[in-house]
Amino acid sequence: MTKVSDLGPPIPGKQHGGEPADENDNFYTCPTCGQQVDMRDLRQVIWHERPKHKPLLLVVD
Repeated sequence: MTKVSDLGPPIPGKQHGGEPADENDNFYTCPTCGQQVDMRDLRQVIWHERPKHKPLLLVVD
């Protein structure tokens, strides 16, 4: 299983207009694998755009 750390250093993203009032608005559920994706980390967003991908292992090394 691929770990998010295997994808390289974090690539932070910023939402235009500032952070949402609710922390949950920073996440969406991937329609392919069902995993929650943190849209502030572009590594996760790019991974979940790949067809037929598996969920990422979200552990901190």
